[in-house]
Amino acid sequence: MSIKLIALDLDGTLLTTDKRISIENKMALQAARDKGVYVVLTTGRPLRAIEPFLEELGLLGQGNYSITFNGGLVQENTGYVLDKVGFGLEEARTIRAVTQQLELPIALLVDGTVYTLPSEQNSLYAVLSPLLDAVDINDTDLPDIVYNKAVTAIDAAYLDERIPQIPTELHDQFEIFKSRDILLEWSPKGVHKANGLAKLIQYLGIDASEVMACGDEENDLSMVEWAGLGVAMANANAKLKEVAQVVLPLTNDENGIAWAIEQYVISEE
Repeated sequence: MSIKLIALDLDGTLLTTDKRISIENKMALQAARDKGVYVVLTTGRPLRAIEPFLEELGLLGQGNYSITFNGGLVQENTGYVLDKVGFGLEEARTIRAVTQQLELPIALLVDGTVYTLPSEQNSLYAVLSPLLDAVDINDTDLPDIVYNKAVTAIDAAYLDERIPQIPTELHDQFEIFKSRDILLEWSPKGVHKANGLAKLIQYLGIDASEVMACGDEENDLSMVEWAGLGVAMANANAKLKEVAQVVLPLTNDENGIAWAIEQYVISEE
């Protein structure tokens, strides 16, 4: 069956190490779009943080879609929301209590705003997402609203030491996974990229067998396993390579996405 939608992770997948989209990848994506294929950025970031990439790819406006917050938000690139799942203040406080006990920084995201709570260990999230509005806030001042996700951004070695200490019951309540070596994400249970994509293709009238999903990290596991064609970059982690149908011979710095599109979308008859 032909591919009708390409779901793309950003960091380590579409983007080079220095956070660029190569000319080769741009040309391949445009060729896919010329065939009528949807190109859907599927990321843990909020829409505001990916708008420069959407603009660069000509994906702003009606008829173009993104999966943001790791599947927690399914939206048209106009900002129109098709589906939204988050968690409330009580859940935010639960995450806060555990991260505080483990001496991990925590920040809570609401659309384009990052609420950073005080911590002995500095959060690196503002460095990772400079396009978002950063607000330093005390626990008692946290608003009673719906949060998209929580993030812990800290030195990779320190983070890896703490992750095994997260209580099992927290994994029953939240989706907890690394999206980069220095970034741990906390989403509502059942919220992941495959879940968001499933909602989008139902809206678009596309079957999962017609989706090619490309990624490199743990937060891509669900969509790579779910898609009709699950693709792992050459630089992907071992877990992702195990579930992928295809492991590319090229990395994100070697135009791996362009190669995959040429092989499985453009040349496909």
